Amino acid sequence: MKITIGSDHGAVELKDAMKKVLAEMEIEVNDIGTFGADSVDYPDIAQKVCAEVVSGKSERGIVLCGTGIGISIAANKIHGIRCALCNDVYSAKKSREHNDANVLAMGGRVLGFGLAEEIVRAWISSEFEGGRHECRINKISALEKNKC
Repeated sequence: MKITIGSDHGAVELKDAMKKVLAEMEIEVNDIGTFGADSVDYPDIAQKVCAEVVSGKSERGIVLCGTGIGISIAANKIHGIRCALCNDVYSAKKSREHNDANVLAMGGRVLGFGLAEEIVRAWISSEFEGGRHECRINKISALEKNKC
């Protein structure tokens, strides 16, 4: 599996910690930045990560900002992305099993490294259940085409 990961300046430390977790899981990681404390705009990071997922260059993505909120909103504006902001393990599992989330969002100023690691491990190891959830995913995809 290949995952593209990116963060704004508010979550660089969390990104670096999660890269180590992914490496332990033998997952190939594409880190698109940012790499320091200089301010960057999270929509730019979301766009870069999600472009890799939508194109198929990465199977999934992880986006991080201070709270995870802004970057998850930005990611969900991109056609084909189902980004889940997760602050607990249960939500991470269900975002994959029921919602087929292809991008995970977390907040560097919200989560400690230990809990974030548990969330990432649960999200990576969970698979979409399909079945009754497939129809709902199709309805979500249809909303992307709706210009109301």
